[in-house]
Amino acid sequence: AKVPSPWAPVEDDPALPRVLLIGDSISIQYTLPTREALAGKANVHRPPTNCGGTPNLVRHLDMWLGPGRWDVIHFNSGIHDIKRPGGKRVVTPRQYEKNLRIVVQRLKKTGATLIWCSTTQSPEAVCGAPAKDFVTYNAVARKVMEENGIRVNDLYSFSLPRLHEIQIPVNSHFTPEGSKVLATQVSSAISKALETREPKKGP
Repeated sequence: AKVPSPWAPVEDDPALPRVLLIGDSISIQYTLPTREALAGKANVHRPPTNCGGTPNLVRHLDMWLGPGRWDVIHFNSGIHDIKRPGGKRVVTPRQYEKNLRIVVQRLKKTGATLIWCSTTQSPEAVCGAPAKDFVTYNAVARKVMEENGIRVNDLYSFSLPRLHEIQIPVNSHFTPEGSKVLATQVSSAISKALETREPKKGP
């Protein structure tokens, strides 16, 4: 059977809230299992591309957001920023922070509940960056999010102890089962955000 594309257009159920997943190829991997986990609870969309690093996010964010209304936006960007091809950083921590602040201010205007998803670790042999860089950049992102009252889905801490089980060896990406494991954390974070947006019932 043909596996559906994670960015195939989703037919909205007007009775359900709308969720947007923005992120790199790791988020592409967990899009389908997240959509399955939230079936009947939310319409889960994603931009039709790998969103890459924060410079790309800043350039194309308006296009990816589109004209529609979003209830929850779960967003992530980091591995492409952290990479060190030839030993040189693609984006410095200072520039990463600056870019994230631009993205956050734009996203806040949507009125959606925002969830930042921390970057999962990539092997140094793949991205050229030492493990400590992931701690550094995730700390920069957490600072920006906390200052803006945005909840953080700490996928880094969630996945780190089990990387040897769920990540493809010498690869940034995850096995199909690993993607499902990530999706449990992502769908849980989105579910909690949706619960806070629902009007309270009763007197």
